[in-house]
Amino acid sequence: MLELFKETGAILEGHFLLSSGRHSNKYIQCAKILMYPDKAERVVRKVVEKIKDLDIDVVVGPAMGGIIVAYEIGRQLSRRAIFTEREEGIMKLRRGFEIKKGRGYL
Repeated sequence: MLELFKETGAILEGHFLLSSGRHSNKYIQCAKILMYPDKAERVVRKVVEKIKDLDIDVVVGPAMGGIIVAYEIGRQLSRRAIFTEREEGIMKLRRGFEIKKGRGYL
């Protein structure tokens, strides 16, 4: 997997202030690998292998950076994939998306 990230230029080096407030000299810009559907499929397959036995009905991703990953996980699991959007600072389901109470989601 590391080679896929390297060949797509997804591994950045420098000084990065992470959203956690911590600092790092490396950062993985996942959007760089998501530009290549065949490579994204391979990376996401590794995640799906680890979660395939969970009782998941719906895969939910955030609109900022998570739509493609949620879609690909949903595609590989043959499950519905939806996304949340920020509304007044809070991530919410919009566009008619809904999750029925008691259903499993990722």
